Amino acid sequence: MQEPTLCMDELYMKRALQLAHGGEGRVAPNPMVGAVVVADGRIIGEGFHRTYGGPHAEVNAIASVREADRHLLGESTIYVTLEPCSHYGKTPPCSKLIIDTGIPRVVVGAPDPNPLVAGRGIRMLREAGIEVVENVLLDECLEINRRFMKAQLEPRPWIQLKWAQSADGFMAATNEKGEPQPVKFSNPLSSVWMHRQRAMSEAIMAGANTLRIDNPKLNLRFWPGKDPVRVDCSGWIDPLATVTSLRQQGITSLMVEGGPTLLRSFIEAGLYDEIRVETAPFTLGSGLKAPALPDALTLASSESCRGNRIEFFRR
Repeated sequence: MQEPTLCMDELYMKRALQLAHGGEGRVAPNPMVGAVVVADGRIIGEGFHRTYGGPHAEVNAIASVREADRHLLGESTIYVTLEPCSHYGKTPPCSKLIIDTGIPRVVVGAPDPNPLVAGRGIRMLREAGIEVVENVLLDECLEINRRFMKAQLEPRPWIQLKWAQSADGFMAATNEKGEPQPVKFSNPLSSVWMHRQRAMSEAIMAGANTLRIDNPKLNLRFWPGKDPVRVDCSGWIDPLATVTSLRQQGITSLMVEGGPTLLRSFIEAGLYDEIRVETAPFTLGSGLKAPALPDALTLASSESCRGNRIEFFRR
């Protein structure tokens, strides 16, 4: 067996991360996971978690190994972006499958904070005499499942606040009576990008005014995936109680797509992990003012989309 190096471990873990993205929008509330089986410097199997309730990445990767290469499993390494599970859920434990298959070495990207796993998968492997290397490309492996990780560690979902605004910071126009009037800020391409964000959220929340004025469908029309659960907020809500209840219902990620009042209530409560702001290249002069961004935010990314600027801010 070729002696592995850290450089090679990172190379194959990058491939596992590429594969993991194949489950985007299809596996929640489970995490996105990719796996690669390598023997003698050659990938002999690979797979990812394709859909919620379906086989995990390790199962698909091992099953993909050709019959002609099955004899190599006993001298192979399996690279997994997340700690293999150790419990019986919708599928059997992946740690047990790895042990039964005879794979002698496992490289793990990130630990699984799920209380049903939380180190048990790695411990099971080591107790079986398998070499385990941990935390390879840790930051990247945590990033891909930031929604899942947050929901496992806190009693609320991962929360993204989202709004669109004019270049002078207004979310809607107003008529002569001061009543909000909808304005189209997004363009056809940025709408597709936004629907991709929706596809990664299990639930979506809108306030009463947004529902009345904009009448949004809050579903997926421009990106494949499962429509998020619609959370209507008619009247005042307690943000903390609401998101705690959603987590108790099994929701791990929430997009808040409300008006300025609802968005400010989440900001003031400190209930956000990411803020997505799309700014169109025109001004309104007056209207409903967008919320002020909180202090101590980090600009995670900024992209131009046919004249619109889309920015993501993290805490």
